[in-house]
Amino acid sequence: MDRRQALALLGAGLASRALPPSPRLPEDWPQFRGDARLTGVARSALPPLKVAWTHEAGGAVESSAAIAGDAVFVGSESGHLLALDLQSGARRWAYSAGAEIGESSPGVAGGLVYVGDLKGIVHAVSARDGKAAWTFATRTQVKASPVVAAGKVIVGSYDQHVYALDAATGKLAWSFETEGQVHATASVDGGIAYVTGCDAVLRALRIADGKKLFQVSSGAYTGASPALRNGRAFYGTFENEVIAVDLAARRVLWRYRRADRQFPFYSSAALAGGKVVLGGRDKRVHALDAATGKAAWTFDTRGRVDSSPAAAGGNVCVGSSDGRIYVLDLAKGTKLEEFDAGAPVTASPAVASGRIVVGNQDGQIFCFGGKA
Repeated sequence: MDRRQALALLGAGLASRALPPSPRLPEDWPQFRGDARLTGVARSALPPLKVAWTHEAGGAVESSAAIAGDAVFVGSESGHLLALDLQSGARRWAYSAGAEIGESSPGVAGGLVYVGDLKGIVHAVSARDGKAAWTFATRTQVKASPVVAAGKVIVGSYDQHVYALDAATGKLAWSFETEGQVHATASVDGGIAYVTGCDAVLRALRIADGKKLFQVSSGAYTGASPALRNGRAFYGTFENEVIAVDLAARRVLWRYRRADRQFPFYSSAALAGGKVVLGGRDKRVHALDAATGKAAWTFDTRGRVDSSPAAAGGNVCVGSSDGRIYVLDLAKGTKLEEFDAGAPVTASPAVASGRIVVGNQDGQIFCFGGKA
């Protein structure tokens, strides 16, 4: 056996330890994209787009909801983190962050809710009563969503750092400086955080101490978050591509680009049914074969699609800046339902307990799953 073969076997062994088979998904949707690998997959089927309730947030909702138990948590540009009853939509509490909450989406773990704001503060709040537990100040705005792993909150900031904070106290465990703003949310598996950045690099950081294990060039600015499955990371770039990275070989496996329309991919992917499904600023939803990167289908909306799809039970739910929420057949891409939300939908649907929750730019939060 030569040195190259030995290294390949070692890399495969490390990948198998770092990325074990996906566990069964919980019923909750406790963070951005539903789970720490950011797969965007729910355990139950999607309910019909029948409105169960609506709630006025007081400001635009770009933050994607988290669902934990019988509660919904969502941020708003009004500067409030809201806790709503999942069944009725009644407000349980509103926590004032003191600054707008943009795209940072709540993460729920250990009885606390974590979120970032546009002044750069990371907040930890009691899920029960909305009382502040701790805050941590970065140097500028936080649009990434917090992810909790190994007792730490992993979150990026536009100050070009990835932070690991003690989940209970907010004390800084470590920080890692990148060469660009960190907009995307980290995906986590096997004690490793995978972070895409505006410096065109995918990094693997060890959660225990923040050590960089490796990096792979994405070739372009990246706002989308990486989704993980079967030892691969999938994400789109601002150079109009979707790429798949082999994490063991530490190289790009394939690149997808549409020749007819050149627009960035800002939406984060859902991984289901052997497909990579994400929105594009070309006003389309794209589904790709996860093994080859070849197009499976596309679906045209009337506005750019920054919302990240949620997949469940053979279907996909996604919002569009055309003000509509769509449910599509995962296998074929055909439209099954649409709902006119009345304003652009850039937040991503959260799916749990037979409900879909998503907000729009007019500050309306919609919950679907009412009786037909």
